[in-house]
Amino acid sequence: MTHVSHPPQRLGIAGLGTIGKALARALDAGQLPGFALEAVTARDASAVGQWVGEHLSTPVDCVDFEALAERCDWVVECAPSKLLRAIGEPALRRGRRLVVLSAGALLDAPELIDLARAHRGQIVVPSGALLGLDAVSAAREGTIHSVTLVTRKPVAGLLGAPLLVEQGIDISGIKEPMRLYAGDARGAVRGFPANVNVSVALSLAGIGPDRTQVEVWADPTVTRNTHSIHVEADSASFRMTIENIPSENPKTGRITALSLIACLRKMHAPLRVGS
Repeated sequence: MTHVSHPPQRLGIAGLGTIGKALARALDAGQLPGFALEAVTARDASAVGQWVGEHLSTPVDCVDFEALAERCDWVVECAPSKLLRAIGEPALRRGRRLVVLSAGALLDAPELIDLARAHRGQIVVPSGALLGLDAVSAAREGTIHSVTLVTRKPVAGLLGAPLLVEQGIDISGIKEPMRLYAGDARGAVRGFPANVNVSVALSLAGIGPDRTQVEVWADPTVTRNTHSIHVEADSASFRMTIENIPSENPKTGRITALSLIACLRKMHAPLRVGS
């Protein structure tokens, strides 16, 4: 039998921050068979051109969101959450696959799910900085009674969060752990949109943002972004904790970019492990 090779699928990256650059380097190095980097978007095209010239072996066009959707089979959102609609709508109208890192923004943009359904597109949310989503998804096939997430981060990773600004809370000089939020996942991601997207991924895998309970702590005694989940279900009871080493962006763990790369690698792998 003659082996038929298929051309790589065209992938576009919306946003070249810490995560977008890590993905671009992985694609350029051939670490994601079945994908080719087609184009990127960014606020500063000249800066992108300079970075591409210094770090990638092949030139890449910097385009707008419409052109990205037109040219790419996959669009990966690595941008500020406020841009999710602008990135997602043109991609999903064309039936593309949209990989979303700003999972919290999906709660305010349910129409994107409707667009994916209507045009046979798909929204993919990687595990990101969390663990255990496979187990939570499996438990949801039965009955989940409760899901709780406790997030502890170094102070630097929480500075400037909207909830702190709105309430005039200054955490810069705290000496002991301080609980900043306790409530549901919907409120958590609105108060800390750059910090607890994991809470929305967890809620989407499980019992939804209004039933998933979240605590957010600023903790000067820790150096890693720590997430602990506790799930009670009719099939299992489990607790899991992950301590993520921050990247150069203190709001983002190093494992977030690696989770994205692993998620994409699965899409063309001859062997997939995990549900």
